[in-house]
Amino acid sequence: MEKKRIGVLTGGGDCAGLNPAIKWVVKTALDDRLRKTRRIEYEVLGIRDGWKGLVSPEGDSGFLGSRIIPLTEEMVRTWDRYGGTNLGTSRTNPYDPQKNQSKVVLENIERLHLDYLIAIGGEDTLGVAHKLYGEGVKIVGIPKTIDKDLSGTDYTLGFETAVNVITEEIDRLRTTAGSHKRIFVVETMGRHAGWLALEGGESSGAYIILIPEYDFELERVNELLLEGRRKGARYDIVVVAEGAKPSGGSEFAKEEGVDSFGHKVLGGIGEYLAKEIMKTTGIETRSITLSHLQRGGVPCAYDRRMGRYFGIAAVDLIVREDFGKMASYRNGKITAVPLEEAVGKLNLVDVKTQYDTERYNGRRTILGY
Repeated sequence: MEKKRIGVLTGGGDCAGLNPAIKWVVKTALDDRLRKTRRIEYEVLGIRDGWKGLVSPEGDSGFLGSRIIPLTEEMVRTWDRYGGTNLGTSRTNPYDPQKNQSKVVLENIERLHLDYLIAIGGEDTLGVAHKLYGEGVKIVGIPKTIDKDLSGTDYTLGFETAVNVITEEIDRLRTTAGSHKRIFVVETMGRHAGWLALEGGESSGAYIILIPEYDFELERVNELLLEGRRKGARYDIVVVAEGAKPSGGSEFAKEEGVDSFGHKVLGGIGEYLAKEIMKTTGIETRSITLSHLQRGGVPCAYDRRMGRYFGIAAVDLIVREDFGKMASYRNGKITAVPLEEAVGKLNLVDVKTQYDTERYNGRRTILGY
């Protein structure tokens, strides 16, 4: 029987849904019944710490020991109930213009006898996968990002769990906000895409939602808040994505510089808004940044199922030798799209159909009449 080796890695920010996907990659590849029909015996190797695992597979000062581990069905049996990624992750970019290590990655793929690769990640991780595919690597992808900004798929792993976290945290804030008649500004993740802020805000009943796709007028925010108070609101919740910005302004960055993929570390818009609101309205206002809380916790039921489906689909693509593709969820069905399509442009909120620019909130009309 023919024997083949599959490598699997998770890159970029961690989130819920990664471990379920890894589990079902392993279980599908090693399934005894399927092996008989395929007439191929697969071995699955877990690659620790994302692309760093293929840059330094033998480990380095940041990790002692091998970053390459054999994965068995028994080992991953319970992984789907855990958040984060048991393989670890990093934001290593092998194609970093300042330190291109792509040749090292290609050499290690050959040296480790990896016949196929499965990369689980977002725009950056799958962008690397697309480049490696262009250099002859037999690779497929699984979409993961709590920002839900990948094109070519209606869902990305981690999003629904993150929305649940936003909703739960805002539910908790309501008790203290109401007790003190405060306004709370809640800053969510969302660099370019406002899905987390929009759907998290809609789910939690936020009064105002500010997203990167539509620059806001600070005066209008204050008008809406004062209008709410005149109507009898005891407190208000404002949800703002980290990438949102005031009209004529720029994004708020936590620190100078960029990472290896050229991204700024955003943050601070929530604190800025709270100060400006309190200064103008005179209403006591506080801010809270949910930050990595949105990535944490156990995967919700939906992310467990989607991790399963994407993991199975990734192995199906390998069996069919349909490389350079990403497992995808479109129009209610699991399918696949070219990696080029997945990373070619961002999936952003359509302001015309999904956002109310007068209320700074989700749409109040959906059916169009």
